[in-house]
Amino acid sequence: MRQTKHPPEPWNAFLKELDGLAASPLRLDCIGGFVVTQLYGLDRATADIDVIELAPPGVGATVVSQATKGTPLARKHHIFLDRVSVAAIPEDYESRLVEMFPDAYQYLRLMAVDPYDLALSKLERDSKKDRDDVRFLGRTIPLDLEILQDRYRKEMRWQLGVPERGDLKLKLWVEMIEEDRAGQPED
Repeated sequence: MRQTKHPPEPWNAFLKELDGLAASPLRLDCIGGFVVTQLYGLDRATADIDVIELAPPGVGATVVSQATKGTPLARKHHIFLDRVSVAAIPEDYESRLVEMFPDAYQYLRLMAVDPYDLALSKLERDSKKDRDDVRFLGRTIPLDLEILQDRYRKEMRWQLGVPERGDLKLKLWVEMIEEDRAGQPED
């Protein structure tokens, strides 16, 4: 996990302006490519910050509305906030949040889900990019596959519309991570 005081540009400039729009503390719970790249170190392009929770909601909604896709702030920095309203994520994720860039901004607190919750948040969409992110986390964290499966069963499976589909995807992901690890040279 990489911890720096500020994110690199253009992220920092965007977040500084966003911080300037807030008049009181604002917590953004983040998932997605921003977290995988900025906190866990994957080198890939992303142009948004996926946010699953805003606290407090009233302040958050006002600030976020000024930084979504197509707004002047987003166009200026070529970055935007994406309020993810429909995402399956383990139910107790908030107890495991990690602050990204502590004390970097006056009001803004960027919170990241832990790597297991991040991986599981990608399960329903299951795009190639999502699988690559999970493969990366599986290798570099490295994810404990028992914890991943247990958290899925206890905190997430019940949320899925078709749990059997999630079961199958998770099984395939575990196999993918095991195959990836088998192909890696020992340290």
